[in-house]
Amino acid sequence: MFASFLTTICFAFSVVFAARSARLIGGSAANLGRMIIALLLLGIWAHVFGQGLAGKSLGWFLLSGVIGFGVGDIALFLALTRIGPRLTILLAQCLAAPFGALIEWTWLGVTVRAAQLACGAIILIGVAIALAPQRHLDVHRPAFFLGALFGVLAALGQALGAVISRKATFLAHAEGLMIDGGTAAYQRVLGGIGVTALFFLASRRIAPPRAKGNFAAAAPWIGLNALAGPTLGVGCYQWALAVAPTAVVLPIVATTPVVAIPLVWLIDGDRPSLRSIIGGVIAVAGSVALTLV
Repeated sequence: MFASFLTTICFAFSVVFAARSARLIGGSAANLGRMIIALLLLGIWAHVFGQGLAGKSLGWFLLSGVIGFGVGDIALFLALTRIGPRLTILLAQCLAAPFGALIEWTWLGVTVRAAQLACGAIILIGVAIALAPQRHLDVHRPAFFLGALFGVLAALGQALGAVISRKATFLAHAEGLMIDGGTAAYQRVLGGIGVTALFFLASRRIAPPRAKGNFAAAAPWIGLNALAGPTLGVGCYQWALAVAPTAVVLPIVATTPVVAIPLVWLIDGDRPSLRSIIGGVIAVAGSVALTLV
């Protein structure tokens, strides 16, 4: 549970830093930049203090990165540009937990107790209350359905990436190899960065940017995002997945946008609504209950 809460805090800071960098140079460029920095930082950790590229689980961690960091994050970005951040995060975070629980149960045979499922449901309800759009979305119907489809795909990518990471951890344990969170994160980023780079190059070729980005101003935010998100955040995320079922980890991580609400208020001056506060309280209560059961 402690690793899941650390993941949530790191991801919350990462959301704020990512928004700042994306506004300055665009989402695809900011995403690739943070992945490159994270790859360097995690590579140093993995090859100096961790297990590097050792173990039969390497292929599974690489595949997890391709699906989670690659396909999942790209789908998230495509949804953001069509239906906005609130509805995108709502779909991605609230659907990832049940998707992950279902995949892990059917594939790996991992079950959770009814009390844990109930607490997870409370967390997701709180997130939905806090993040659901407050007014009717002014979005054309084709864009709405396409954006919703990308949001669902982002949730599926996150869930499948998490379960594949669990599979990789099981294989490592079976051969007596303890893969630490930083090494697992490095192997995942190594798998996802190729997909991210290809999408960046393809998007620039299809639709070149209309204005020159302010890379000098974005650099500190990209560095902070890389440290909080794919480096420390994913390292704690892999630690959490190594010791707890996906159906327990993902509902806690789903509170990331709720935890980010006070950070955005302090940093960007975006005051939260009463409904956001109520939803946040419900989500936090569900998280506390989950630790007790």
